[in-house]
Amino acid sequence: MPPQSHIIWENDMTIKKKNKLNYSRYGLYFIAPFFIVYFIFSLIPLISTIYYSFFEYYLKLGLTQVGPNFILFDNYIQIFSEGILFKYALNTMIMWIMGFLPQIILSLLLALWFTSTRLKIKATGFFKTIMYMPNLVMASAFSMLFLKIFEANGPVINMLMESGFLNESFNFLENTIATRSIIALMNFLMWFGNTTILLMAGIMGIDQTIIESASVDGANSRQIFLKIILPLLKPILLYVMITSLIGGIQMFDIPQILTEGGGGPALTTKTMIMYLHDLISSSSNYGLAGAVSVILFIITGLLSLVIFRVFKNNDMVDLQSSARKEVK
Repeated sequence: MPPQSHIIWENDMTIKKKNKLNYSRYGLYFIAPFFIVYFIFSLIPLISTIYYSFFEYYLKLGLTQVGPNFILFDNYIQIFSEGILFKYALNTMIMWIMGFLPQIILSLLLALWFTSTRLKIKATGFFKTIMYMPNLVMASAFSMLFLKIFEANGPVINMLMESGFLNESFNFLENTIATRSIIALMNFLMWFGNTTILLMAGIMGIDQTIIESASVDGANSRQIFLKIILPLLKPILLYVMITSLIGGIQMFDIPQILTEGGGGPALTTKTMIMYLHDLISSSSNYGLAGAVSVILFIITGLLSLVIFRVFKNNDMVDLQSSARKEVK
């Protein structure tokens, strides 16, 4: 028989365990809304899209419903045989690259200037606010503004004619290079401020003692940028490139409004999402639209994986130590 004191001690421990609150379940309560919303508004639609991509399901002449009839891979075969999606994919990638390359170059340059201890630029908060403001403007409003500015009798054409650069009226939106350049310019103006702020945050997170040590060791500005700053910015650059790529693939509102839904001239600015929108709005072809959505999902995943593999640091070492060794 155990002693009385031992029994009393066990009873006290039991009471304490009962009175002790289990806080672990509160974490589940906080994350439960996210999973509920994700399940209802993302996971179920995703599964439904994949499911209907294997069916013939559309409105014939906008009135008679056809299907759903199970046709397996016929929708995918139709997409690949026509080759239309690849043409629109090429349009999308060209306009994304035209806007992203100057965006990342200028954003990186501005981030270096604003975080430089030598330049000591004042009122950086004001400049960051000004740069980020275009991102707050709705893309539809931005597109309507540029549509009026670059129309045939718009202020840009009048200014060029009055200054002598043009002898006659010129319609930017009837020229392929001009239209693509305008779309790329709008994407650039809307997002370069956000990219600059992200890169500034990444540069400010770098240990300044490494840069100071490199300067003492005789490294010039070019060596510091290439050997220290750029390698340590890999995580931020990876995030910027993947999010920008996803946004580029989903490009819709700017070319849709600027070209009034036509993707002109000669469908050279029609994007993949515009093609998907046409399938839904014109004939409600849910089966073919589902197949296009699945292909876009696969393309996005593969391109993101490629970028991730290119930027991934396979050597699991401290980047700061490796950067210091490279400079020395």
